[in-house]
This record gives sequence, structure tokens and C-alpha cells, in this order.
Amino acid sequence: MKSGIHPEYRPVVFRDRAAGFAFLTHSTTTSEKTIEWDDGNTYPLVDVEISAASHPFYTGNTRVVDTAGRVERFERRYGKRGKN
Repeated sequence: MKSGIHPEYRPVVFRDRAAGFAFLTHSTTTSEKTIEWDDGNTYPLVDVEISAASHPFYTGNTRVVDTAGRVERFERRYGKRGKN
């Protein structure tokens, strides 16, 4: 790699706020927040909204969306639309 043009690659902690799960990995991302990890060292902290710990595909907790019920509720509320 060409020196001087790449960002610093260093250990960073990513924390999934939804699941309360954190993991230490390497990244080039930056953050103003820091956290003390289990090994006693302080690392930059990046909060993420979703990770494998909280994503329904990985956890198996799927949400069923009742689209037919939503359509029927909409039609009851606003009436069916007739053909013109």
C-alpha cells in the first residue's frame, strides 16, 4: 500500500444500542466517544442502531406484517374506491 494516503486502521468498539451488545474489532472509523474495554484499555466507541445481535434475520425473531389487515382497516376508515 502507498504510505500516507490511507486512514489509520486501529481497534474500535462497536456497540449495538438495541441489544446492549458490544464487540471489539479493527476499523478506520473515528469517534469522539471512548469506552474502557474488558482488557483495561480504552478504545474509540461507535454506537450502531442494528447489528447481528439485534437484526431479525440473524436472531430468528421475525415480525409479521399484516398487510391485509391494514388494507381492510384503511378501507373501513376511508371507504372503498370505486371504478371511474
